[in-house]
Amino acid sequence: MATATSTGAPERARWPRLAASPHPRLRSLLPRGYAGFTEATTPRHLILPATSSVPMVVKLVDSPRRPPAFVMGAHGSYTVVDGDCAPSYVELWLDPLAAFRLLGLPMDELGGQLVDLAEVLGPDGRRLGEQLREAPSWRQRFALLDRFLLGRLEEGPRPSPEVGRAWDRLVASGGAVPIAQLAEEVGWSHKHLIARFKRQLGLRPKTMARLLRFEGVVGRLEKRQGLDWGLVAREAGYADQAHLIRDFHQFTGATPTEFAARTDRPGRDGQRQVNFVQDRVAAAS
Repeated sequence: MATATSTGAPERARWPRLAASPHPRLRSLLPRGYAGFTEATTPRHLILPATSSVPMVVKLVDSPRRPPAFVMGAHGSYTVVDGDCAPSYVELWLDPLAAFRLLGLPMDELGGQLVDLAEVLGPDGRRLGEQLREAPSWRQRFALLDRFLLGRLEEGPRPSPEVGRAWDRLVASGGAVPIAQLAEEVGWSHKHLIARFKRQLGLRPKTMARLLRFEGVVGRLEKRQGLDWGLVAREAGYADQAHLIRDFHQFTGATPTEFAARTDRPGRDGQRQVNFVQDRVAAAS
């Protein structure tokens, strides 16, 4: 989730946070791992950048807006959400094919919307929220998520091998493989690939390719690398800097420079505050 600065400009991420790695079988499906937030925030408005992933949030302390637990489908433009974040919540980001398997429904049915987890998973979704809220420590909460997701993984549908191969190729290339080439490689028509890909991942392959390229740039920002935007654009495979700026406007509502500035907000000690639950100091609730 995100907070706003004192001037109302949105940030992309909250700090400090607790973090934990999921079970080894889940790590490729949850590339960002688990995150837990324990400090209340009061943003004037919340901006969620476009993403190829499927965010899932379970509130540990409820708040007036949004369901107690919810998911949001992959979305190709930024979303403005009003209201405060919950004082405490668990957050995870599912790879889109993982979301298809774990949530058990075609991703285009979410359509980039925020949906109550109970509507998607039924009683299992409600039960998960109750168990997470009752758990006495963060370590136990993350262990509960492991068990829940591993169970869903065994029971969930399997994506088409062709869609899986197309997605893997896009990820490996950072979105650089032309869609016509993907269709040829998997042995489907261009139209059929688009329809099946969108059904299982939620967005068209061209949109996913653009998001993967954009997310590669965001990864560089998080490592504090390459703020020469012309160079960044060339190395990321953009035709020019103007195309990079266009994507940032569509995906974040900001220019690259504005986005970099609002994501680089340190904690009270001047550092980004991430406590890993595997560390002894972070094991307590």
